[in-house]
Amino acid sequence: MTSAATAGAGLSESDFEKFREYFYKRTGIQFTSAKRYFVDKRIDACIRNSPYDSFASWFAALRLNDRPELQQELINQLTVNETYFLREDYQFDSMLRTALPDVIAMRGGPNRIVGPVKILSLPCSTGEEPYSIGIRLLEEWDLIDRIDVEIHGADIDSEVLQRARHASYGERSLQRVPAKWRAKYFTSAGAGRYQLDEGIRGAVTLHQVNVCDTLAMRAFREFDVIFCRNVLIYFDELSSRRAAENLYGALRPGGYLFLGHSESMSRISPIFTPARLTEGIVYQRPIGANR
Repeated sequence: MTSAATAGAGLSESDFEKFREYFYKRTGIQFTSAKRYFVDKRIDACIRNSPYDSFASWFAALRLNDRPELQQELINQLTVNETYFLREDYQFDSMLRTALPDVIAMRGGPNRIVGPVKILSLPCSTGEEPYSIGIRLLEEWDLIDRIDVEIHGADIDSEVLQRARHASYGERSLQRVPAKWRAKYFTSAGAGRYQLDEGIRGAVTLHQVNVCDTLAMRAFREFDVIFCRNVLIYFDELSSRRAAENLYGALRPGGYLFLGHSESMSRISPIFTPARLTEGIVYQRPIGANR
């Protein structure tokens, strides 16, 4: 285990640069010098939980790729997972009022549509976003009983995916959930925790993936709607373009991409067509685009 002399000492400038380059190549996320304190603390925690007694030995094992559990813990420590139910709910309004009706029309209308409507939440963190989508569809989409829907969630962090599968939430996660929906879809589990209804949990399929990993993202295809909110802001220009191209490939022609309120695809890539809706700007894969 880490010695007292090593613990909390922080990284040297050289070590920080080596680590920053390594993590960027693995995830597409680039930490600036302003994040030194955050990175130092999280790496220190990783080393403390490992069989290594210094940054040098831990980092060597990490780079040799012979201890994949070290890499996953590192990713889990350094990725941000701030979320709650019905966050930026106006975008779910756009999905219900504009995106889904348009998707259904493009696919032949409600009586002719072939295959399910597919919705992806990426990154899905601890599950609040994809589960929110499921609840909104059940409560407010009048075609939910006539058209099959697949909801998928994906994240790079294995720990938050495990928590999403368990689907137990505290008061902060439920702060925006109306009382009638809370009573309908959540059961008190004691100690201020609430268990999500098994039917909603079973309606969402969860995956582990990095949006910048082009090879892994090839498994995601033919989605009608993708929510990818508040993640591109952590990428540099190159990683943002790669992520945009992977999201483009995951959408059907005409499919909709929702970004966070502070994100703009026009600053990243011209491959999407912006659509100005009442609730804000969303992005579409052009209808006539080659697959």
